[in-house]
Amino acid sequence: MAAPSERARVPSIRDVARLAGVSHQTVSRVLNDHPSIRPETKKRVQDAIAVLDYKPNLAARALVTSRSRTIGILSATIGEFGPTSSIASIEDAARVEGYSVTTVNLPATTPEAIGDAIRQLGREQVSGIVVLAPQVRVFNVLRGMAVGVPFVSLQTASGSDGFSLSADQVDGARAVTEHLISLGHSEIVHLAGPQDWIEAESRMRGYLEALREADLPTFPPIRGDWTADFGYFAGTELARRPDFTAVFAANDLMAIGLMHGFRDAGIEVPRQVSVVGFDDIPVAAHVWPPLTTVHQDFPSLGQRAVHILLAQIRGDDVPEFGPAVPQLRLRSSSASR
Repeated sequence: MAAPSERARVPSIRDVARLAGVSHQTVSRVLNDHPSIRPETKKRVQDAIAVLDYKPNLAARALVTSRSRTIGILSATIGEFGPTSSIASIEDAARVEGYSVTTVNLPATTPEAIGDAIRQLGREQVSGIVVLAPQVRVFNVLRGMAVGVPFVSLQTASGSDGFSLSADQVDGARAVTEHLISLGHSEIVHLAGPQDWIEAESRMRGYLEALREADLPTFPPIRGDWTADFGYFAGTELARRPDFTAVFAANDLMAIGLMHGFRDAGIEVPRQVSVVGFDDIPVAAHVWPPLTTVHQDFPSLGQRAVHILLAQIRGDDVPEFGPAVPQLRLRSSSASR
């Protein structure tokens, strides 16, 4: 009968090497994805790891490689539906590849805060970074820094100096605006997102392009802050104007608040005014009336980000992904003029 200490002993890299019939240096090379390892040798080592349930000592490996098997997330959007969904999928995809994830939230998007966040991720020896900070100024700061590791952003930012991918925000905004035009609306107000936000500018651009192509007049956009509270305020203010028949809100929360404001002001949606949003948050289908909006596949974007980042880390060819195509979700908040 084995002694308690023997039963509790954690398998070592040398145990894996003995079972696979290789040296412990070969096991180390397999763990670090060294390109010189033959496929059959790699499989024997991986089978031995599975049999022994061997868990590599990530801290020790970090001392040798100067990098941990950790992906950093730099986020200025915690709490919002889209980024939260993307972070969950990043964690899942990283775990499958044997990586852990550490997230640093930006309390502000000042150069000092961004620099502190990058230095914190550097101290944690992350192998790469996913940027979830959709303000242009964040990328202006990153462009002037020596980040030191590969990074990928989930927003398309000009001059970001890193790989970027996103849903086609312009196409989605154009599609939802064209939907309103097809219903006979010609006076369409845009409740936009904050200035300097990449998504806000892209969605406004799609809205303006659709109106221009239809040779329709444009209204000065109303700059919001993404919140339902601002949408409610905008609804009560817009209720005093008789010069529009539809509103495209740049996100669902503002659209939902807008409909609440209209209702309190005695305006019926969609009989008097049609309202559309963007993002397709889970509650959008369950408000009254159910919200017409643009669906984005946030989990898929998170998975793609991990594939791109790990390819850079490993020196492999970076997979090419076109912009994710948003899907129009037609519901009851939009109707014919």
